[in-house]
Amino acid sequence: MASSNVVSDNIGEARENVTGWWNRARTFLLEVRNELRRVTWPSRTEVYAATIVVILFSILLGLFLWIVDLILERGILTLFQRFGS
Repeated sequence: MASSNVVSDNIGEARENVTGWWNRARTFLLEVRNELRRVTWPSRTEVYAATIVVILFSILLGLFLWIVDLILERGILTLFQRFGS
């Protein structure tokens, strides 16, 4: 008789795990949908302006790193020439 209780407990626990998973997934998706409704999406103008800023910043950062690279390259070449290599 004790083994029958163990089996029925295991079946009930398994059923609860499966339905619990389904309910948690459903609740999660409902909460995601509700959050996405609250999001304030940027306008086309704002996206365009932000894109221009990102592109310009990327170009300026690239130029800055290129200049730093040139300076470091010249410095290292000068050191090699001065101390022989």
